[in-house]
Amino acid sequence: MSANLASKLRTGLKPQQFIDGMTKNQEKFVEWYEAFAWDNEDDKEFFDSLNNRDDLRCLILMADWCGDVVRNVPVVFRALENSGIPVEVLIKEEHPDVMAQFLTGGGEAIPIVIFTDFSGHVLGHWGPRPQHVQAVMNKFKQENPDRTAPDYDEKIKVARQEMGAQYGEGTGYHAVIVKELRDLLSTF
Repeated sequence: MSANLASKLRTGLKPQQFIDGMTKNQEKFVEWYEAFAWDNEDDKEFFDSLNNRDDLRCLILMADWCGDVVRNVPVVFRALENSGIPVEVLIKEEHPDVMAQFLTGGGEAIPIVIFTDFSGHVLGHWGPRPQHVQAVMNKFKQENPDRTAPDYDEKIKVARQEMGAQYGEGTGYHAVIVKELRDLLSTF
């Protein structure tokens, strides 16, 4: 990926600033954040080992109104807490130029977790949701390309219910996000 986000580095909110400034879903966000626990010591050690690298940066494109942000970003914050990787939040509405570079299936979906090197060159990204959950939306969009179809709203409601079922009850999906982030970070 040849994108460069150097102009965005050191312009975002720190994770705690984002949490403190939330006007929607703050309680649920904090609840997911506090519920995080490492699924295994190996994953924790991997993220801790990133402290030896000073070449990585993380920008997270998101907004507090988004359900996937509320579910997924607390896990990202916690996984990266001890990694030494500087993490910044870019509010989606304030960065349409970044959003335009990270469309999901042609549409705007958040969160997008973007990893860059120290000079802003994009190394890779994750999001907006775990792959098995995103697969439900991908299938829906493939089968329902016409957003003006009379049954579109009804069908997307069913797809969103299925996505909720794919997340499952509790925090089991946290380990999936950790694994997907670890797999991505292992490539650079």
